[in-house]
Amino acid sequence: MSEFYGVDSEVGRLRTVLVHRPGAELRRITPQQRCGMLLPSPPWAERAQAEHDAFADTLRGAGVTVLYLTELLQDALEYVAAREQAIATVLSDSRLGEELRAQLGDYLAGLRPEELAQVLIMGLARDEFPAGHGAVFGLLGAWDYVIDPLPNLVFARDTCVWIGDSVAVTSPPGRRQEAELAATVFAHHPMFAGTKRLYEPGHELLAGGDVLLLAPGVVAIGIGAHTSPAGMERLARRVFDTGFAHTVLAVLNDPATAECLDTLCTLAGPDTVVMRPSVAYSLVARTITQRGEGLRLSHAQPFLEAAAEAMGLDRLRVI
Repeated sequence: MSEFYGVDSEVGRLRTVLVHRPGAELRRITPQQRCGMLLPSPPWAERAQAEHDAFADTLRGAGVTVLYLTELLQDALEYVAAREQAIATVLSDSRLGEELRAQLGDYLAGLRPEELAQVLIMGLARDEFPAGHGAVFGLLGAWDYVIDPLPNLVFARDTCVWIGDSVAVTSPPGRRQEAELAATVFAHHPMFAGTKRLYEPGHELLAGGDVLLLAPGVVAIGIGAHTSPAGMERLARRVFDTGFAHTVLAVLNDPATAECLDTLCTLAGPDTVVMRPSVAYSLVARTITQRGEGLRLSHAQPFLEAAAEAMGLDRLRVI
């Protein structure tokens, strides 16, 4: 690699960040066609872009290098292997049927990298695909999508999270296409040549927002609506195997809530967290350590106690 990328702290000096600037995909969302959008109502796209640009400018003003996922994807799609990987993911959609799949494959193969990246993110509506025909295509409504837009791509951490010098391209529920775009970038962009991978799309449910690096050697993984126990176990084994962590906290979240762990608990310093009181004193965790080739699981205890013990602190300060 020409540069080193990695993360060992939630509160260390931020030097480089990967973001997605909200784009045309947000304008494609209607109350009838939500396309899995996590926000409760269709967003104001122009305002979202203005706020995102102000945020990126603030980061640059603090000396942070801002990388845009769309630009990296366009660069990666210059390579044949990346194009094949990205197109194959789209064509794996079981809703297409054989005839429409073949037509769509021919269409995507003829696009330039910039055009292909745009279609993969903003989607492709039935009426935007004049080459389509056949039974499946004919049964689509005028604004049904042949390729769904990706309105949740702005939540970039959910689909890829760095742990040490390795990246986990995660598997959040209902967001396989987003994760596959990140996987294409990390696999084929020269900037990330040689990057080690801890996780892959299609593995058990795991959202990057459920992963917190509490301290050197300590990783917390939330279990709930976005991350399954099996997903937690696979990632825990990988961080133990790589030597990055000596302790993993399995944090038991209410599966009825839509929140990931990083919104329930935000580190504000090496010994300080920001949490709602109702969460801070009800959240529980089980400590996982490695025992030979297996994993040792402790009894459940309050999250704040388990975290402080794993981090080598007497207690965590809660704001």
